Amino acid sequence: MNTDFLLTSFPKLETERLFLRQETSKDAEAVFAVFSDPKVTQFHDLDTFTLIEEAFGVIERRTKRFEMGRGIRWGITHKQDNILIGSCGFTWNQQAIGADVGYELASTYWRQGIMTEALQTILQFAFDEMRLRCVTAEVMLDNIASKKLLSKLGFQSRGVLKQHGFWKGQYHDLEQFLLTDFENNYHYC
Repeated sequence: MNTDFLLTSFPKLETERLFLRQETSKDAEAVFAVFSDPKVTQFHDLDTFTLIEEAFGVIERRTKRFEMGRGIRWGITHKQDNILIGSCGFTWNQQAIGADVGYELASTYWRQGIMTEALQTILQFAFDEMRLRCVTAEVMLDNIASKKLLSKLGFQSRGVLKQHGFWKGQYHDLEQFLLTDFENNYHYC
């Protein structure tokens, strides 16, 4: 079982409508457009962007996390124009042979099935290629859309973690969701 999470190259994934690829500095304006929208950052652990340098910083941190084998974050683009409209990916949890999933999407693309399509693809990659036992997600309690998305993908609620997250100057209760690889009889994470 692969437990070092170091990939020799960044995997490019494809769905019916989307390309999932590595973000580069050329995507900074698109990343800025996503994170400068307060509707997107409302439930995110980042403040709403006001400077393009913040977008360059996010791209750089994600690149380093991948190079160090600590996680992977795919930029989500439509096939027809290859312009970044969001991202999704994992932070690896080596002890559990699992990962935490995270995602965001430009608000103009909400409720079109894009994130469902992207997450189904990366979850298949996680279980089939990375041989993960489980994937977790932590969601702010008022983020109803995210909870519905995770339930639709087969995640089960594990309950509320009180005062578990700290960002934007305050603690947040987070609901934790779990998806296990039942196909390979992994039931604990």
